[in-house]
Amino acid sequence: MKLNFKGISLILIGTVIWSLTMVKSGLIYSFGMGFWGPNGHDGVWHIALAESFARGSFDVPTFAGEALKNYHVGFDLILAFLNKLTTIPIVNLYFQIIPPVLAASVGILTYKFVILWRKSKEEAFWATFFVYFGGSFGWLVTLVRDGQIGGESMFWAQQSISTLINPPLALSLALLLSGLILLLKKRNSLLPILCFGILIQIKAYAGILALGALLIVGSYNLWKRKDGNLLKVFLGSLTISILLFLPFNKNPGSLIFFKPFWFLETMMGLKDRLDWQRFYSAMTTYRYGNIWVKAVPAYLVAFVIFWVGNMGIRIIKAILVWKWIKNFKKIGWVEIFIASLILAGGLIPMFFLQMGTSWNTIQFFYYSLFFSGILAGVALGEILSKTKAILARTVFVAGIILLTAPTTLGTLAHYLPARPPAKISNEEFEALTFLAKEPQGVILTYPFDRFKAKEAEANPPRPLYLYESTAYVSAFAKKPVYLEDEVNLDITGYPWKERREMVEVFYQTNDINKVKEFLKSNNITYVYRLKGQRVILDESQLGISKIFENEAVDVFKVD
Repeated sequence: MKLNFKGISLILIGTVIWSLTMVKSGLIYSFGMGFWGPNGHDGVWHIALAESFARGSFDVPTFAGEALKNYHVGFDLILAFLNKLTTIPIVNLYFQIIPPVLAASVGILTYKFVILWRKSKEEAFWATFFVYFGGSFGWLVTLVRDGQIGGESMFWAQQSISTLINPPLALSLALLLSGLILLLKKRNSLLPILCFGILIQIKAYAGILALGALLIVGSYNLWKRKDGNLLKVFLGSLTISILLFLPFNKNPGSLIFFKPFWFLETMMGLKDRLDWQRFYSAMTTYRYGNIWVKAVPAYLVAFVIFWVGNMGIRIIKAILVWKWIKNFKKIGWVEIFIASLILAGGLIPMFFLQMGTSWNTIQFFYYSLFFSGILAGVALGEILSKTKAILARTVFVAGIILLTAPTTLGTLAHYLPARPPAKISNEEFEALTFLAKEPQGVILTYPFDRFKAKEAEANPPRPLYLYESTAYVSAFAKKPVYLEDEVNLDITGYPWKERREMVEVFYQTNDINKVKEFLKSNNITYVYRLKGQRVILDESQLGISKIFENEAVDVFKVD
């Protein structure tokens, strides 16, 4: 495959645009270390995990003493390995170095995959365009309502521009494309088996979808063409997936529960989504009143809004899909693989939610959007190849770009301002850097105060301790914390509320023996406390000594 100038230019532009969501975060500014978008929570969590792996620990860094479970660790292991190999700080690998590499890789692999599959540079170019810039129709709603361009996740799913804020997602896309390319080249089965097999530890959602699609195409090829090679790839990938999945996942079935149509109802009813209250009231009344003759069409309409709203102009893929349906006997395994993955990615979230953070299962749908973008590019390429008039082509392409670009532009507005929504102050960063150089030991932090965080919303950038319950002390002090990042502890199924109660007692009690026993029984080595955080007993009564102090932070060591 040789990329032409047009293809290279698109990939370079797409790489820069995607990377803008990441590269400004994790750097030091006049106000401290800044974090844009969700990087103040999600990015910090990955940094904490990678730092833990880099020091040889497989315990969860935010729940000291407990083994990590129920989480895909592949990306963070790679991050830790690259840190050891290059000595580049993990925070810089995560925000400045890996994102553009992943962005370029996804673009190149998309282009190569479509060339191998469809033998058309035109289709490969437009597939890559939609992979980088595909967006929802949410911007149309915000434009009509508020006169502004926004609404990326109005229909619940994040769009192409936000791919890199979830680096395991980007890496899983690269692996999916690599596996498909290797299968198209008909090389030995070991490499595609490896690509699909390790997906489960890079991004579990991708692993589940890929295994399901491989089972379907493998069975189809065996039945239709008496070819068992794809079924062998499925079985090999399944074996690797099981071997990688089980050690880190205890009772994974308890993390998912059946909750049909939650995304449709919340899409209609929540203020930060579509917020169509009359429709929401009607559909839920019909459903819970067992008025099925009205409930069924209402929920079908809601699903169509969800599907078309999220797809945006990528909905033109329907032209290609209709051709497949009309000539079903002639389609190959690639078409069946993509169709299976898109359908499963759209249907699973309609029926299942995740414990802790319910909306996490929408990530299945991200893969539907990604491959829908590829199909939209193929469909657009076919249309343009048959359109000879230059004016007609120009007008058509301009219309496609105008309907696609607003989502990207609206979302970038959150990442380009000089001041971010969250930060680590210079004083805190100084304290955390000091702690990072101290011997290993468990850190006790003050419990996250959600009420104070709410009050601080109007004054960005907020310090991370007033932003969300995050893993920032563990990430930047490079040590395990007794209790931190309650959000991810919820998702992964740890009983953090019991610990929080114990920490609150520690700070509020005047029983000296109780607090000393707490420190001893939980192997607490350091206490990290911000100025003004309330405590009843002084340090001599607690049995701790101050080892660091500045204008914002006190750090103590347990005697």
